[in-house]
Amino acid sequence: MESRSGTGFALLGASLIAISYGLARFAFGLFVPPIRADLQLTPSLIGIIGALPLVSFVLATLVAPVAADRLGARNTAVLSGLFGVGGLGLISQAAAALPLGIGVFACGICTGLMMPALTAAMQALVDRSVHGRVSSVMNAGTSIGVIVAVPSVLFLANAWRAAYISFAVLAAVGVIATWFFIPSVSRVMPSNAAPPAPISGLQWRRLARLSLFSFAMGVVSSAYWIFAPDLVVTLGGLTSDATGWLWLAVGIAGLGGAVVADLADRNNPPITQALMLMMLAASLALLAASPGQLDITVFSALVFGLAYMSLTGLYLMTGIRLLPGRLSMGPVLPFMAVSLGQAAGSPVVGALVNNIGYAHTFAVFSALGILVAMLSPFYPRYIDHEPAEAVAEPETETGLQAAYDYQLQDDEGEPLQTVDPEAESQTVGTENDTKPDNRDA
Repeated sequence: MESRSGTGFALLGASLIAISYGLARFAFGLFVPPIRADLQLTPSLIGIIGALPLVSFVLATLVAPVAADRLGARNTAVLSGLFGVGGLGLISQAAAALPLGIGVFACGICTGLMMPALTAAMQALVDRSVHGRVSSVMNAGTSIGVIVAVPSVLFLANAWRAAYISFAVLAAVGVIATWFFIPSVSRVMPSNAAPPAPISGLQWRRLARLSLFSFAMGVVSSAYWIFAPDLVVTLGGLTSDATGWLWLAVGIAGLGGAVVADLADRNNPPITQALMLMMLAASLALLAASPGQLDITVFSALVFGLAYMSLTGLYLMTGIRLLPGRLSMGPVLPFMAVSLGQAAGSPVVGALVNNIGYAHTFAVFSALGILVAMLSPFYPRYIDHEPAEAVAEPETETGLQAAYDYQLQDDEGEPLQTVDPEAESQTVGTENDTKPDNRDA
């Protein structure tokens, strides 16, 4: 952890993201068929329960930056892990809808706290020249966690309680690793960095458009994350363990999402969004059309995984670009919008399944995805694409690392040059002497 290469931190961060995102949040849909059968839950009730971790994720995300500043990265990450252990453990013992809902709600808090804590630690411990690379590795943890969940459903499809106990044990190991390997630090604020400029009306309008697209994507994707395994079991007649192949495909394809998002930054974000949304819609249509054909369902999962992870990466990149110097706000808004969209969409999917069935419900959400894709010309361009009189010089650098480079700027608006850590202001504190960065207040 003392090395400024960031390799060790990136691997630890990816592992913690795999637990908090992959296992605590996204693995739930994989176990919906056996859970629904054992607890005798209706699709409508599953839709409501599936929305709970998304609501708690948003609530936790709102307080996470303050928690990371006040408590330090270590304590915030440990708190996240404890919520994960408690939530996963409660799910494993749930005998009714209420304890199941409380468990998944706690898992959402775990997810919402973890990334801000790791970002705070990264800013203090890792050289700024590799922030983009480290962030990409950590973001890949979501796909890794989804992949890790697959053996559980393949071998424990009818023993979902044992699977969740194993997830809780992994989360406990993550808490121990967090305590020993992440020091209590706050975010870096070099003394020679210029404060970010006030947020302009143009920035707010572009952020609003970004958030609307993120929300719409969350609504469309909610059908797959919560109900895809139940669809292939209920409508297609596949066995519960066969659904594990869907999540394996989602995880593997999702690993390519970071590459697509980086390429989008170098080319045309609106076109990339339109293409990925069309792929997202196609994955829903494929699943509804051939739920009993394992090869088709796995292919649909590959398409969904690549499209979903690419879109979340694109929204992250755009949020960072639109608000230079405000890492606790720029990427947070679109992520919150995605979760709010999923929280809104999940109960709607459940209600529609009750009334018109799985096939028609997935067709409706596929059509919605196509409609949103057609609106992609309104996707916000970066702030450096304003008319010439509004800015001095457009940026030429692209990609995630370039986006991170512009988070700290000098008085001329140029990226702050990386200097020796002793030359930067005292940024690494302890529980008692942490000096938070209040630039976003």
